[in-house]
Amino acid sequence: MTIDPVTLAPQRASDAAYDTDFCAWAAAQARLLRAGRLGEADIAHIAEEIEELGKRDRRELASRIRTVIEHLMKLTASPATEPRAGWEATINRERVEIGRLLEDSLSLHVALPNVIAREERTARRLVARDMSLRGETPSVALDGLAYDVDQVLGPIP
Repeated sequence: MTIDPVTLAPQRASDAAYDTDFCAWAAAQARLLRAGRLGEADIAHIAEEIEELGKRDRRELASRIRTVIEHLMKLTASPATEPRAGWEATINRERVEIGRLLEDSLSLHVALPNVIAREERTARRLVARDMSLRGETPSVALDGLAYDVDQVLGPIP
């Protein structure tokens, strides 16, 4: 056991490893859990990491949904013709990855309408800025573009 230099509180070796070598800490914690040695495990940090895994999946889902919405908006509102195939390819790739995320975490399905509504607002701002930087005027009002779950998830190639 060592002393935390900031709080001067006793610090277990696993706590120090968590801060200095996360991969080694994770492997050690997995071994302790598999061996049923819960008293030796760094429960507080393990719980924190498990919560973070869920947050990471939600952030990834939101990011991928935002990308799909951005590209759907560009396909609808941009007069540009050359990048369209790339936008469609990006939509297809992101839909595949969204499908995988939803297969792995069924509870994320419930959040889809709220995530789409939030990411629509962000995507709208990003598309408006992108089109402005390219000197484009949207062919339809971006504020009028809204997508539901079926449109965002769409057909997966």
